[in-house]
Amino acid sequence: MMFKKEKEVIGDMIEHINAVEACAKTALRAIEIYLEGDTSESGALSLKVNDIETQADFIRYGIWDKLYSGAYLPTLREGINKMVESMDKVANAAEACCDFFLAQRIEIPDELKPQFIRVTRESFGIVVPLRDAMLSYIEGKGDIPSVREKAKQVGMTESNVDEMEWELTRQIFTSSLEYAHKIHLKLCLDNIVEIADRAEDAADQLELQTMKSMV
Repeated sequence: MMFKKEKEVIGDMIEHINAVEACAKTALRAIEIYLEGDTSESGALSLKVNDIETQADFIRYGIWDKLYSGAYLPTLREGINKMVESMDKVANAAEACCDFFLAQRIEIPDELKPQFIRVTRESFGIVVPLRDAMLSYIEGKGDIPSVREKAKQVGMTESNVDEMEWELTRQIFTSSLEYAHKIHLKLCLDNIVEIADRAEDAADQLELQTMKSMV
């Protein structure tokens, strides 16, 4: 019975990871379409993002139920729970960023749009190496060093996002825009890079879990 529960948890974790990835990719597409000027289609995709994030939450609750009912040894449950929570925060950040664009109708000047699109794609794109790292560990398809190497790729991507954020922040505040507009753009940028920050946190949790596996 315990082995069956553990297999179910693994299946749910894979489903949760896929939902988080779908949430981030759909949110990215919604933002890209928004920047193209189609707020109607972007709004429809934003609703889809909300649905996917809710689905991810339900999967997470199911994992909690199985852990509390006895799946895995008590010493492992906390680590598994933290890994799932950290992944869920990536979906939360993607949804929040999408909502920011659609609710506040941010106006990005044409001269800054290429930079915003670039940093948005890099930040949201971090879910791909994160997914690969998580699945490699959960499915047991890679040894510990290869899992850790994939987790490090997440950190490298986050560092790239940091560099883009710094450069775009400089461009915003050295522009001739009104100060209130500059602040609004910076808040928008903060929401964009939050996805990469939360993904790095998830990769850190994975690193901790792999270290425990080596003990």
